[in-house]
Amino acid sequence: MEKIYREIIHLLHQAGELVKEELAQQDVVVSTKSSRSDLVTNIDKLVQNYLMSSLNVLIPNLKFLAEENGLTELSDFSGKVMVIDPIDGTNNMVLQQKDFCILLGLYEEKIGRCGFIYEVMGNHLLWGGPEIGVFYDDQPWQMQKDLSLEDGLISFNSKIFRENILKSHELSQRALGIRMTGCAGLEMMDIALGNRVAYISNLQPWDYAAGQIILEALGMKVRTISGKSLSLNGRELMIAATPKAYQEILES
Repeated sequence: MEKIYREIIHLLHQAGELVKEELAQQDVVVSTKSSRSDLVTNIDKLVQNYLMSSLNVLIPNLKFLAEENGLTELSDFSGKVMVIDPIDGTNNMVLQQKDFCILLGLYEEKIGRCGFIYEVMGNHLLWGGPEIGVFYDDQPWQMQKDLSLEDGLISFNSKIFRENILKSHELSQRALGIRMTGCAGLEMMDIALGNRVAYISNLQPWDYAAGQIILEALGMKVRTISGKSLSLNGRELMIAATPKAYQEILES
């Protein structure tokens, strides 16, 4: 499988170049989905179509669960499934042209095999899984430290923090500080890199699949707020965290 993973990495870099070309041409067509802040662009659709067509050639009989183009549900996870978020952090891409990423999560018989978080504008890639290990910019990577809440930064989905859902204000006071990037993939990358101790959000499968595979391969926790396994079916309130911070959040 390592050869296939290397091909996927090449596809991600190619997709990143497509994004940069579209942004440089200022050729971004924006529309809304469920609300005025739920944006989708021609770039989201371009990247998803490119990845799906390329991955279909690379991995025969591959199924897809993806954010765009009517692929948001999948009832049959048998065989190989790729979970795709073509642009995670679309609002950031549109408004800032940074702080967004491309997410891929490869599953086989509903078991996470390999996740990929590609931060496009900085050209940083975090990828890996339970069998091959985890790599950051092609260097082997391990969990940095198992820090508690009081020793690190916590991040939230903005609505969760604004409305004090899950006692988020109290949790933020226990931590050294809070951060919100508006991009689930980058928040989970920051946990892997040791820049956060926890992230609490309300996510769809394509938002968390890649990060879950990677973080769990590093020995970290990605679960629902009640401590159950994520279902890969619809939006779920979830926690990604170091083992110590995860336990503290569950007990709060």
